[in-house]
Amino acid sequence: MRRTKLGECLSVKHGWSFKGEYFAEAGEQCILTPGNFYEKGGFKPNSGRERYYTGKYPKEYLCHKGDLIIAMTQQAEGLLGSTALVPDDNKYLHNQRIGLITCNETKIYPLFAYYLFMTKTVREQLESSASGTKVKHTSPERIYDVIVSIPDLSEQKRIANILMSIEKMINNNIEINDNLEQQLLLLYDYWFIQYNFPDEHGNPYAVSNGKMVWNDKIKRHIPQNWKVGTLLDYGNIVSGGTPSTSHPEYYSTDGNAWITPNDLSGNESNMYISHGERDITIDGINNSSATRIPKGSVLISTRAPIGYIAISENEVCTNQGFKSIIPSTPYNCYYIYYFIKRNVPALAQLGTGTTFKEVSKNTLSMFPAPLIPDYILQQFNLKIENLCGLRRKNEVENKKLIIMRDWLLPMLMNGQATIED
Repeated sequence: MRRTKLGECLSVKHGWSFKGEYFAEAGEQCILTPGNFYEKGGFKPNSGRERYYTGKYPKEYLCHKGDLIIAMTQQAEGLLGSTALVPDDNKYLHNQRIGLITCNETKIYPLFAYYLFMTKTVREQLESSASGTKVKHTSPERIYDVIVSIPDLSEQKRIANILMSIEKMINNNIEINDNLEQQLLLLYDYWFIQYNFPDEHGNPYAVSNGKMVWNDKIKRHIPQNWKVGTLLDYGNIVSGGTPSTSHPEYYSTDGNAWITPNDLSGNESNMYISHGERDITIDGINNSSATRIPKGSVLISTRAPIGYIAISENEVCTNQGFKSIIPSTPYNCYYIYYFIKRNVPALAQLGTGTTFKEVSKNTLSMFPAPLIPDYILQQFNLKIENLCGLRRKNEVENKKLIIMRDWLLPMLMNGQATIED
């Protein structure tokens, strides 16, 4: 292992300042932002929140597949210095809050550099040298001053390749789950937006000329004999709470699961959630408005931002940024999950407030919702149960792989573990 400054083995280039008047919701190329990074490293697709660019730009700021990029701005806690590999050719544009890393490959292997930036040693040095009070920033010069210990090139390649093999398994599971999610959304839409659930003869209702009637509450046609109620008909709606941070005894690393919207920001590719970054103690629950919510509840962030959603994998508590639905028979978490997912834009429009828009418990409770006949819900649940079970299996496997990767990474990087040929 040799000690060196990063400036001796790589260079960092700032991106271009793209002009806001050319931002669009659709286009050929979208602009990379710090939101495209996971806090521990890795590329985050940011699906549904892309900003496309329709103006002219220097072609040198068009990224290529495999480019190594770094977050130069701490958009969220722990994000500063996070690295990612660009997943596609000619799709992403490199803006000024992102650095493009070019490695001197006679000194440092690019994949090794990618993982090196995930280590505590590098992150702490970047954090301590960052400028800014509310939002921290780093610069190429500050990155160059970071001191690291690195092995020879052959060992760098062995370390990077084993870590990448784990990451490929993680990404493969994510890709499978993304495909499952598309299937589940299509099925939900076919049954409950296009109304092609099986009729009494097993034929698609709307395609088979099933009778539709106008409903004034939701301003659309629905199948005859269906009624419209509110989300309260789907289950009990519960708010969360935050124990006082001036009492450290209210928080724990091994207590009662406590979820915040920030926990869901790193959980967007997942359907389920079991724990957040911090747990809370029994005293924390008893001395706050936090409430225990049972397994199989649907968690919805209703402020900063509105619309993160997950199913509780076990008993959890949430902070006040959530409203959670505890399903009532015949409704279950799967149907409610997709109903909310498809209605996030409508819910977001109901948010009020100046600093942060928030959907109140009363507003959410009164949100119009079709009352689905029991037999249709039962068929839908049977149809999707196995697909959702497979999603959960892949998510559990990924949690184990991530734990393995995060344990191996510092051990390999600091020489505590070695890889034999």
